[in-house]
Amino acid sequence: MSSPSVSVSPTPPRDARRRVLVVDDDPTVAEVVASYLDRAGFAVERVADGPSAVARAAAIRPDLVVLDLMLPGMDGLEVCRRLREPGPLPVVMLTARGDEDDRILGLEVGADDYVTKPFSPRELVLRVESVLRRAGSPPAAGPWLRAGSLALDPAARRALRQGEELALTIREFDLLAFFLRHPGRVLGREELMRRVWGWEFGDLSTVTVHVRRLREKVEDDPARPRLISTVWGVGYRFDPADVGAAADAAADGTGPAAGTDECAGAHLAREGDAGPAPDGSASPPSEVRDA
Repeated sequence: MSSPSVSVSPTPPRDARRRVLVVDDDPTVAEVVASYLDRAGFAVERVADGPSAVARAAAIRPDLVVLDLMLPGMDGLEVCRRLREPGPLPVVMLTARGDEDDRILGLEVGADDYVTKPFSPRELVLRVESVLRRAGSPPAAGPWLRAGSLALDPAARRALRQGEELALTIREFDLLAFFLRHPGRVLGREELMRRVWGWEFGDLSTVTVHVRRLREKVEDDPARPRLISTVWGVGYRFDPADVGAAADAAADGTGPAAGTDECAGAHLAREGDAGPAPDGSASPPSEVRDA
């Protein structure tokens, strides 16, 4: 009597795993990072300099790149720019502890996240998984989101301004979609980090930098934003109706007189206006410290 057959699911082939390119000139760091990512189920490749990173990424099109900021031959910022030229590519930047300017620069060139050295390899794996979840998450159901000259298709992950396609990173797209779904509501940086990034804790300057980058792409004058306003000490407010209302008021002469605070009741201040700073000082801080 033959014994019943048992069906065993085969182990997924290595090529079916999500592919991560690790770019770091420190062989010890690269080996540890690659080892932890491999154990987490990723297919990992390693290179040690900027030109090799650009060439290898073009050849294999990884799902994500872990990129050290300080590299020989080409620094991480330039590598990040070149990696994104063909299209969106998730990037987690590795930066030196305490170098806030480096972290800000990394985010400004489009890095989706950063981890400071020395770091926990387990934390890095969690950050990589979080970024990939956002990049590969099913599109939100629903019709196009529209506000003024902006139109956003959540299903196709396309964003238009005045009919022209916007080149947005993964986080910028998710942030704009969240603003469009919550017009007129003040949103704190902690809430944005939780709802858009999916983090319960983290460096809030991440949100600040992404808001600034988004303003550069959706505002007529990013230095005097009207779509995404700062509410000092609280957060940000997306108010597309404000643009049309201000234009109508200026046309019929009913707008606020020069020098008046048109939103004093809400204690709303835009960049360049006087207002209470988040830390309670009399003058508003720089963009990196706002909200």
